[in-house]
Amino acid sequence: MRKYCDNCEKEVETKIVTKSEEYTVFSDTVEVEAKVLVCSDCGEELFCEELDNATILEVYEKYRRRHKLLMPEEIKSIREQYELSQRSFAKLLQWGDKTISRYENGSLQDRVHNSLLLFLREPENMRRYLADNEVSLSLRQQNKLLKAVDKLESEGKSKKNNRLLTRYFTSEPCEENGFKKFDYEKFCSMVLFFAYNNHELLKTKLMKLLNYSDMIFFKKNGISISGSKYVHFPYGPVPENFDILLGAMAADGIIHLDISYDCGYEKHQVIPDVEMQYEILTDEEIAVLKEVHEKFFTFGSVDISNYSHQEKGYKETKNGEIISYSYAKDIQFDGACGEHV
Repeated sequence: MRKYCDNCEKEVETKIVTKSEEYTVFSDTVEVEAKVLVCSDCGEELFCEELDNATILEVYEKYRRRHKLLMPEEIKSIREQYELSQRSFAKLLQWGDKTISRYENGSLQDRVHNSLLLFLREPENMRRYLADNEVSLSLRQQNKLLKAVDKLESEGKSKKNNRLLTRYFTSEPCEENGFKKFDYEKFCSMVLFFAYNNHELLKTKLMKLLNYSDMIFFKKNGISISGSKYVHFPYGPVPENFDILLGAMAADGIIHLDISYDCGYEKHQVIPDVEMQYEILTDEEIAVLKEVHEKFFTFGSVDISNYSHQEKGYKETKNGEIISYSYAKDIQFDGACGEHV
């Protein structure tokens, strides 16, 4: 790059050198390795807007990290999560029209603004802010913002559930889980499949349908569908921590349990609350689910429980023990019959 050098009083070739420079930001000294344009002949420093701006942005970034301030991309992310334009966000916060634009493009925010942005990053705080403050947004904009808050809060609950599930179901692939890490989405899809294809599906029957599906798929393919471990219970095999799983699905709005009483017995009917998402399952997985559904379609909860008690894996384990997928080869899947109860 050729530029005019005042010292040489002529246009010269230039080069970029790196040098240590100190800047004062809000009474704090920040040192950076700056790239500087200099004259190749005399070494005089020359003005270069692009390099100087890059140095300032580096200074601000170092200052932000030192004082734990939000980065420009984080500020942009906060605004975008509420689906607001820069102008609308500034209006909501009662800041100048260009303030958000400047912050997102690298200008250094003050601590008061930073604190408010941090506070509003949490959706419940945004809801509180809207309730406690008179804002300049139109009613339509406020309603749109509240919908975004509702969505974020719902997603937040889902993430908390997923963290809870990870706590209970993290285990390396092994024979107890069908050589597959637990897959919550696959598990949910299996539950939805049976809930949509069985009239008045009770929880007791669902547990057995899931067990047979995972075991038979493992028998055919050497891997389970969901990665669930199955435990020996008095009424037959059930997924490990099944109450936690069903609770998470209810919290995520995927299913709910309708509890009723029949002749003194408590019945838990599984009701789907979202559409079946077939794309989560492979064609081979769906084929096994259909096979299991057709086999036990006429079975009630008592029928399928009694049938599962005859399986070798159930007979050779005690209450509370894991039923290994090694028993999948012994699954009795032919000649099933029963009455719908």
